[in-house]
Amino acid sequence: MKADAIIVSAGKGQRFMEGRKKQYFSLGGKPILAHTLDQFDTCPLIRSILLVVGQEDQDYCLKEIIEKFKYRKISQVIPGGKRRQDSVKNGLDGLSAHSEVIVIHDGVRPFVTKEMIEDSIRSAIRFGAAIIAMPVKDTIKMTQPDGTVLKTLDRESLYQAQTPQTFQASLIQEAYLKATEDGFVGTDDASLVERLGKKVHILPGSYTNIKITTPEDLMLAELILKMRAHTKGEE
Repeated sequence: MKADAIIVSAGKGQRFMEGRKKQYFSLGGKPILAHTLDQFDTCPLIRSILLVVGQEDQDYCLKEIIEKFKYRKISQVIPGGKRRQDSVKNGLDGLSAHSEVIVIHDGVRPFVTKEMIEDSIRSAIRFGAAIIAMPVKDTIKMTQPDGTVLKTLDRESLYQAQTPQTFQASLIQEAYLKATEDGFVGTDDASLVERLGKKVHILPGSYTNIKITTPEDLMLAELILKMRAHTKGEE
């Protein structure tokens, strides 16, 4: 069974340098978004890719990314919404009714691997919902409104969620419909599924599977890219 992917890349880049959109910044001579698309376009278990971008960026993405890098699996480029959740909802609405498994991924996570994508698809087929995540390394404090510490959370049971997040199509469609009806806004896709009382399985990701949202993240990404190139050169 093959899956359909939604790549969410409609962010405005408010936290990035000079207000420029982070997904189009060059990383090793190629836009960050293109690094992400490389992994999905060449993944054997991905049937099609629906790319969600800012409405003003649709023509740019068609000419400067899809045509330039000759991606074969991108079936649609559609406009995003005000928030990430709205953008994913637009993507879900744009997918074929025949979709059975849906992979949702942040366009600014360029270090996703085909292994992560494939593992998440297989797990979602088996269990219904699967996400890539890593154990939290830092101590996490819960705070009060006045900025003081309320309590320290036990990090042994805490994970930082990444993407891809992969679901059986009927489950994620139901979760988004329920969230829309209730006016609920989650910080990731899995949280919407959790509200239905469904279990979400965690798969190991990588601490290098970073989401690039700040200039410091871009500096780290450049180091990761060099490290991978060096490792590949030694093989």
